[in-house]
Amino acid sequence: MEKGTVTWDMIKIHQQTAENITDEVAEEFPLTIMINGEEFATMVCSPIHLEELVIGYLATEGIIRSMKDLHSISIDKDTGFAYVETGKPLPDLAVHQKRWIGSCCGKSRAFYFQNDANTARTVMSHFTIKPEQCSYLMDQFQGAAQMFQRTGGVHQAAIATNDGIEIQFADIGRHNALDKLYGYMIKNRWKVKDKVIIFSGRISSEVLLKVSKMGIGCLLSKSAPTNLALQLAEDLNITAVGFVRGERMNVYTHSERIELDSLKTTE
Repeated sequence: MEKGTVTWDMIKIHQQTAENITDEVAEEFPLTIMINGEEFATMVCSPIHLEELVIGYLATEGIIRSMKDLHSISIDKDTGFAYVETGKPLPDLAVHQKRWIGSCCGKSRAFYFQNDANTARTVMSHFTIKPEQCSYLMDQFQGAAQMFQRTGGVHQAAIATNDGIEIQFADIGRHNALDKLYGYMIKNRWKVKDKVIIFSGRISSEVLLKVSKMGIGCLLSKSAPTNLALQLAEDLNITAVGFVRGERMNVYTHSERIELDSLKTTE
């Protein structure tokens, strides 16, 4: 069974005592992706759910759109290589990863890279959720974060409905955790209607763009957002909710997806 952690002997110091113990730490693993025989990228990740990671990463990079674009995929964990065959030609990396300033939805927001401008999309879902459901989902999300609880060294990302968590992934890289979600969705041909993403890390512009590429209109995080992420969320029609902790949360964008009718409002 995939684990993603290793044991390490250490000395634990607490107040005036020192104790020799064995601890569990997150495993860090380099994975190089080869596409049609050419090296495309190397990422550092947790060595679990690697197929989902590769599929999701290729989708967010605009290399594939669905499983139909993949002729084959194989992972060699012994050597740290993923071999992908696809019928689509590889992009020119010099252009693909070039910083590119452009508009978003006719407005003046900046994408960092050309491939983000090509693959980000405005989310059209009319999904709504109650604040108490947001709190419940975050509690369920954190309760299921077993790898984080054991190591304190990974990020978590999940897809949920109003009723509960449907799938959850962990990785040392916050972007990798989201890519695993996306890869799972593509691999299993999941519909994104009425879905919400729950995330353990900061809502950055890169995180927001990955959510937009998945086509999901609501993102819940226990952490803070950045200003560029919120600008993109406004333009891409995504509800960004941060600091979801207990009964508290901050709704930053597109509050129409959060059912506020039963709440008291103050000026």
